[in-house]
Amino acid sequence: MFILAELLVFAVFFSVYAFTRASHVELFNSMQQTLDTNAALINTLALITSSYFVMRAVAAIRDNRADHSYRWLLAAMFMGLVFLVVKSGEYSHHFEHGINLRTNLFYMFYLSLTFFHFMHVIMGMVILGAVAFKMKQGAYSAEEHTGVESGASYWHMVDIVWLVLFPLVYIMH
Repeated sequence: MFILAELLVFAVFFSVYAFTRASHVELFNSMQQTLDTNAALINTLALITSSYFVMRAVAAIRDNRADHSYRWLLAAMFMGLVFLVVKSGEYSHHFEHGINLRTNLFYMFYLSLTFFHFMHVIMGMVILGAVAFKMKQGAYSAEEHTGVESGASYWHMVDIVWLVLFPLVYIMH
C-alpha cells in the first residue's frame, strides 16, 4: 500500500506538471535546453543498473545464497550513490547560476520533482542498507526473504518513477 501511495503522489505531481507545461510550452521547451541531458542519461543508466543488481539480490536469496545477495545489494546501493553524486552536481551547477524554485515555473517543477525523487533514492538506499544489514545477520534465507523482496519492490518503484521523470522533464517537447 505504501508503494502505491507513493506512486499516486508522483502521478499527481506528473499530471500537474503536464497540465502546467501545456500552458507554458515555450518556457518549458527553452528551459529544458539548459538541463544537462548527459548527466540525466548517466543517472538513468545508474538506476537501471541498480535495479538489475537488486533483481540479482532477490534471485540470489531465493537460491539461499545470502552472501551473493548481500554483495548485489551493496552494488545496487553504490549505483544509488552514483545517482546522488551526479544529481548533486546538477543541483550545484544550477544553484551557482542563481537558479532556484522562484526562477520560473519550469525550474520550480524541475527542482521540486527531481528533489522529491532524490529523497526517495536516499530512502531506498536506507531500506536496501537495512535489508543488507539484516542479511548479514542471517535474517534471510530461501524460505524467508519477504524483507528482501519488499525492499526490492521499493527500489524498483524509485527506478520506475525516474524512467517517467527523465523523459518528461529532460526530453519531451
